[in-house]
Amino acid sequence: MGTLSLNQRAALLSVFMLVVGLLIWEAAIPAQKAAKELTEYEILTGAGSPKAGVPPPSQVIIKAWDQLSDPFYDAGPNDKGIGIQIGYSIYRVLTGYLLAALIAIPFGFLIGMSQVAYKAFNPFIQVLRPISPLAWMPLALFIIGDSEASAIFVIFICSIWPMLINTAFGVAGVREDWVNVARTHELGPIKTAFTVILPAAAPTILTGMRISIGIAWLVIVAAEMLVGGTGIGYYVWNEWNNLDLTSVVFSILMIGVVGMLLDAMFGLLQRRVTYAE
Repeated sequence: MGTLSLNQRAALLSVFMLVVGLLIWEAAIPAQKAAKELTEYEILTGAGSPKAGVPPPSQVIIKAWDQLSDPFYDAGPNDKGIGIQIGYSIYRVLTGYLLAALIAIPFGFLIGMSQVAYKAFNPFIQVLRPISPLAWMPLALFIIGDSEASAIFVIFICSIWPMLINTAFGVAGVREDWVNVARTHELGPIKTAFTVILPAAAPTILTGMRISIGIAWLVIVAAEMLVGGTGIGYYVWNEWNNLDLTSVVFSILMIGVVGMLLDAMFGLLQRRVTYAE
């Protein structure tokens, strides 16, 4: 044990906690009686009928194997594989997210470079930023009139603020003497922005982008529960209506795994984008 690295010991501890947690979960779920074990009174009162309840992990694992062995099947509007549902959700998240990035990063650059622009726009940002993204949903459905586009708009509105604020903060934090050196070399404003300010602010901008993708993935589940049709949020809600709690637990785990992968991608990108003074 003493020869193991820190990461190896942490991985072993994680596996141990997972196994113990699953065993406790499995033991905590009471098994339903088989029909032959029921008394005549229980049979007459319907006690032998299957009851909805929190499933044990063994059932969730069987469900996961069943779903992941054919994730892209399509048996109609309300019966699609988990891969298709996650694909719809990722498409909506990335569309709204990229639209937000196209606006937030240039706008944040402007606010970060100009004290006047910062003071002028700050009251609007402070009022709009705390509004829950889902509060925009009724207005979006009324104005846009399309549930798909409304879900993308909600992702757009929840993604824009962390990117905008972090970009403005990163640009405003670039040292003034670096900008002055660029001026002494007679660099124009555009060249100064791309060769001096953007590289220095890039780590902070990426932090905002990482926060935004996490929020967007959180919000898409709730948005799809409201708009319905397709997506992992709709899948959860549809399985709840079917009282299939095993599928609900499985889909919750899938939401966590996809969210972790999205965050890991941006974490990897952050480690690659560093700026040394």
